[in-house]
Amino acid sequence: MNILDKIIAFKQSEVKERKSLYPAKLLEKSLFFDSQTVSMKQYVRDPEKTGIIAEFKRKSPSKGWINPTARVEQVTIGYMQAGASALSVLTDQEFFGGSEEDLKQARKFNYCPILRKDFIVDEYQLIESRSLGADCILLIAAALAPKELHRLARLARELGMEVLLEVHDKQELEESLNENVDLVGVNNRNLKTFDVNVETSLELVEIIPGEYVKISESGLSDPATLVRLKKAGFDGFLIGENFMKTIRPHQAAYNFMQHFRKLLAEQTKITKS
Repeated sequence: MNILDKIIAFKQSEVKERKSLYPAKLLEKSLFFDSQTVSMKQYVRDPEKTGIIAEFKRKSPSKGWINPTARVEQVTIGYMQAGASALSVLTDQEFFGGSEEDLKQARKFNYCPILRKDFIVDEYQLIESRSLGADCILLIAAALAPKELHRLARLARELGMEVLLEVHDKQELEESLNENVDLVGVNNRNLKTFDVNVETSLELVEIIPGEYVKISESGLSDPATLVRLKKAGFDGFLIGENFMKTIRPHQAAYNFMQHFRKLLAEQTKITKS
């Protein structure tokens, strides 16, 4: 089994247990369940912001612990003050050191779109996501059969959340894209091998239909790379590890976004001249 297969197998077992402990009817009583969601599509495309979806991530299967002592309140508020368009919060505990409580804390302190970053394999997790305060959920093409992905995307929409579809190649994009998807994320990290290649985004950007918000994910550590991706047609960028590996992730995010804005302004000036 590759890493992704192990994660999915564990997640299916975990969801089965959570269903017995916290029935869906109980989740629907959450204060967040019927609250108004915030559009990630609109925030990512807001020209006043950077298009960056800043991620709160304590750990990864490939790197181990990245920042086990980071505080959700401090980091997420700092991300938004730095100019992030939205937040992504890891809720998987086994492989990424996250928790549902991290998402609830992020929701408590921020009025902005929040992506629940997890491995969705069951409709129960959609109800769970809504109860935690998520505005958008991630559906990974490599982890779901196309029909199942379509069904989950439709149910997410019915619950008032937007859907970020994550793909790694042309086949996944063509098989999984559907009318209930709002954003398409190209993951530069192969979830089966964890190898990273930003060229993956550049190869797929032109075949993603224009009505979808285009996001490049993973391996983005240089503001100049974002300028290149922006010029190629991407609307937004998902960045986590590059910020979280520092002592003060929110300060790292601020410095990065300031540099990105400067380079973007210079590029725009050159283009106009």
